[in-house]
Amino acid sequence: MNIHVVQKGENLRVISQRYGVNINQIATANQLPNPNVLVIGQALVIPAPGHEYVIQPGDNLWSIAQRFGTTVQAIADINQISNPTDIMVGQILIIPIQYHTVRSGETLWSIAQRYGISITSLIQINRVLNPANLYVGQVLRIPETSLPIKEVNAYITSLGESGAREVTQLGRYLTYISPFTYSIKEDGSLTDLTESAVLDAARVEQVAPLMVVTNFTNSEFNSDLAATILRNPSLQNTVIDQLLSIMREKGYSGVNFDFEYVYPEDRENYNDFLRQVVTKLHPEGFLVSTALAPKISTDQKGILYEAHDYAAQGEIVDFIVLMTYEWGWAGGKPWAIAPINEVKRVLDYAVTVIPRQKIMMGAPLYGRDWKIPWKEGTIAKTVSSQQALSLASKYGASIQYNTTYQSPFFRYTDENGQQHEVWFEDARSAQAKFDVVKNYRLRGISYWVLGIPFPQNWLVQQNNFNARKLI
Repeated sequence: MNIHVVQKGENLRVISQRYGVNINQIATANQLPNPNVLVIGQALVIPAPGHEYVIQPGDNLWSIAQRFGTTVQAIADINQISNPTDIMVGQILIIPIQYHTVRSGETLWSIAQRYGISITSLIQINRVLNPANLYVGQVLRIPETSLPIKEVNAYITSLGESGAREVTQLGRYLTYISPFTYSIKEDGSLTDLTESAVLDAARVEQVAPLMVVTNFTNSEFNSDLAATILRNPSLQNTVIDQLLSIMREKGYSGVNFDFEYVYPEDRENYNDFLRQVVTKLHPEGFLVSTALAPKISTDQKGILYEAHDYAAQGEIVDFIVLMTYEWGWAGGKPWAIAPINEVKRVLDYAVTVIPRQKIMMGAPLYGRDWKIPWKEGTIAKTVSSQQALSLASKYGASIQYNTTYQSPFFRYTDENGQQHEVWFEDARSAQAKFDVVKNYRLRGISYWVLGIPFPQNWLVQQNNFNARKLI
């Protein structure tokens, strides 16, 4: 897979010829609404010819296997497809046998570098006697490389049929799905949640569901509600009994606690509560995890941070989701949602107190559109990557890329003369995040939130690692 940034004067035909990839493959992979309209600065995912294939209308695994001289089972195995009939237009398939046609100026070294393999393996599999005697048009087989395996979580708020369809479409890329949310109540009981459609889809796609429990009520996280529970052992027992009953009944694999804006004085109470949860849930095989605010030091001040004890929770629970997003929040100034330099500052601290294999790095699937000049009290509009590209195209904006934040952005003026600034995600920013997950040797990645289309993300993820399957 390559990531190409559209330059002035380029069109899809020119780009397809440059990479030797069919136009339809590029258009379908990026879900381009109009292949004839590209935006300067737009990032495109380019499937690797002979190694990646984008499913087109009318395709099935048998016809694709015939085209590439392999088997349905081999394609299903390498792409983690549990049901060979369950494929979708736009999905990129890894083809287990890959070939490269030598072009002018290429050497074994340059070809090995391109595919991330050793020259020795390339020579051995092709029985090349004299590496200096390559010729243009020569076909070389590229040795298969195994991708690392990481855990992938995604929160989801749409819990009806539309959410179920999304789980069906994206389940192969996920380890966990986390329906948001069960909320605690003052008497220790939990609110109701109608998520059966999502849970049914998760079972089919072998995605482990996590029960999300929060102190979220009346559209906000409530500090007093958390305090009521965390300061009362009897209420804590009621919460634990309730969640165990629901997990058993609905087939959850674990729980994810997302208690936010907890009073600093409840720090140890929260830790003790988690210890009780682990004591009661682990014997039944349930996982216990938490979601924590993005801290850069142990003693970071602020009600969002102080009760989130990285070191203690790193010992207590099975894994932690670090919510490394929302720097560019809806009520704040225009900024990247997850500037990579800020994300790394959080991780640089986190890995000193939490085992790396317990850290899930948070990543956003959304962007935001701010009115500028920004004024206190204005709220930005949430946009998908597809909506951001449509805005740039409609208003003739060129997309820029901030290399410090590793995030795309642009500005435009609407019909009323109002100026806007948009920060969003694309293939480049996704790749930057996957690089961090791999370079920091983390457990995996956790997305907020499904329901906002970002097709490039899943294609790029697939090129970086496979999602671990627990069920």
